[in-house]
Amino acid sequence: MKTNAEVIIIGGGIIGCATAYYLAKRGAEVIVLECSDNIGNGGSSRNGGGVRQSGRDVRELPLVMYGIKHLWPGLSEELGVDCEYRQEGNLRLGKNEKHAQILQKLADNARKAGLDVRMIDGDEVRSINPYLSDEVTVASWCPTDGHANPLTTTLGYYKAARNLGVSFITGERVTALRTVGGRIRQVITEDTVYEGESVLVAAGLDSRPILDSVGIDIPMTKSLLECLVTEAEPQMFGQMLGTADADFYGHQTKHGSFVFGGSSGLERYNKDNGTPVTSSKTAPCICRGIIKYFPDLAKAKIVRTWAGFMDASSDGVPSIGKVDEIPGLYVACAFHGHGFGIAPGAAHQLAQLITTGSTDVDLQDLRYDRYKAVN
Repeated sequence: MKTNAEVIIIGGGIIGCATAYYLAKRGAEVIVLECSDNIGNGGSSRNGGGVRQSGRDVRELPLVMYGIKHLWPGLSEELGVDCEYRQEGNLRLGKNEKHAQILQKLADNARKAGLDVRMIDGDEVRSINPYLSDEVTVASWCPTDGHANPLTTTLGYYKAARNLGVSFITGERVTALRTVGGRIRQVITEDTVYEGESVLVAAGLDSRPILDSVGIDIPMTKSLLECLVTEAEPQMFGQMLGTADADFYGHQTKHGSFVFGGSSGLERYNKDNGTPVTSSKTAPCICRGIIKYFPDLAKAKIVRTWAGFMDASSDGVPSIGKVDEIPGLYVACAFHGHGFGIAPGAAHQLAQLITTGSTDVDLQDLRYDRYKAVN
């Protein structure tokens, strides 16, 4: 088994797979280590598929805007799979004055960053999506947002990276990193020592203990999110949807099923024993909220549900970039549930950073060491 490469990537989710692909396109030799037996087994296959700019922290916007402008539109053709990417806009919905204030603030901040997003009233909302109820009185509207299929996109990057010579090793849990002469050099697993000139830690929640082995701490905690899928319905709309309170989000897939995500507020009390499991309370809670927005979905049947852990950062945005104290070490973690849509842009820029030392998008606001102690 091969144990040496120019770059070792820890984590076989969409960030790891996509970065491996873009590195291989640049001619780099790459090994990807994944602790589970399956590629994309974490948040990359357990999310609602949003590819959105609106509603994000402004620190994330340049990176996701770069991906939507330069990468997402041609991704299916490039990877040779149907990513099911649809760029038909994002409606972030509100029902009252409090919601309007939340949405207005998000829209104002996004416009300052150059995003085309505006506030619209209930009548215009329903001219875009006539299935919404009269309870919706306000929304933000971003026409360049969209959604895609997390499974096919993640596996598309995986297959494309393999075709370029990337080695993927599953069932390989990383226990520690090791420096040699002050520079990152080794990745230690339960059975093997891997060596590389550069190491990218993109292992979601597992990133924290791995980085701690070389004295780097990125504050993040786990938070359980749940999704549900309905049986196929007639095609109704193509927008990605969300709400001011972020109590649910979702879209209708290419195949007619609806994918909705949300929470009951009780997930933290699940007796999950470390495994992301759904609660009998959450799907009904999500559905009650959805029906108020979409009465026509009242009789839609749920065919399955799933849950996934979010690597929640302490300030709501990811840590992406190089670790100054340890040359050759890079991080991409704590995506706070926003990792899928931002993944192509983040991976593309990481590959450029690792191979050239520079990026087209300024990553300064996403540095791993931006956190300050609270007095």
